[in-house]
Amino acid sequence: MADLLLVHGSCHGAWCWRDLIPELTALGHSARAIDLPSHGSDPTPIADVTLDLCRDTVLAASSPETIILGHSWGGYPISAAAEADPNAMRGLIYQSAYVPHAGLSMVEMRRRGPRQVIGDAVEKSADGLSYSVLPDRVQQLFYHDCPSEVVTYALARLCPQAILPQDTPLPTSENFASVPKAYIRTTDDRTVPTEYQAQMAQCADPEQHVTINSSHSPFFSQPEHMAKLIDRIVRRM
Repeated sequence: MADLLLVHGSCHGAWCWRDLIPELTALGHSARAIDLPSHGSDPTPIADVTLDLCRDTVLAASSPETIILGHSWGGYPISAAAEADPNAMRGLIYQSAYVPHAGLSMVEMRRRGPRQVIGDAVEKSADGLSYSVLPDRVQQLFYHDCPSEVVTYALARLCPQAILPQDTPLPTSENFASVPKAYIRTTDDRTVPTEYQAQMAQCADPEQHVTINSSHSPFFSQPEHMAKLIDRIVRRM
């Protein structure tokens, strides 16, 4: 069975894997989640958060037998980790996540997408260092097919997202290319357009590109199904 490390997306934390971890454990896997810097219980000031720091947080939690799953923005720290040390992990799984291309930052990747869906749903902080999702847009963006309890749970935990790491280019080389990859595409996603995900999923072999008919957050809306997809992926990795 696999050792799985789960890496959250923008404004989230390790808390978002609450429902998925038990499902993965029930299938026999070891599953754990981390808080990226300034998220969840991590005390790092937003002003100190960099892409390199996010990368190092992932590497510190990984081992050569670990399969790392990144959600949304989490695709960038896990890719940076693979670029820095491809031997520090067994493989990468992207779940509706950004896959770096041509040395672009995540901000540049988002701008190049076929549709812009989140611009009017976020508010930048007064100091310009972070942004937050407007509370009345959270359900529509992330959780439109999730139980109402999930929305309440998430609203109490969502936090500001540092902009600098997302606006930092990530060049990749053979290091990154050498790491096995899979992609889970969410087909009813209102945060990262599903047709854009289909393009980014080309990083993976065709048999390691799977879909789930869900919002941006299948770990909340369909945790059992999500766990089974991950199980299928890791058995091929």
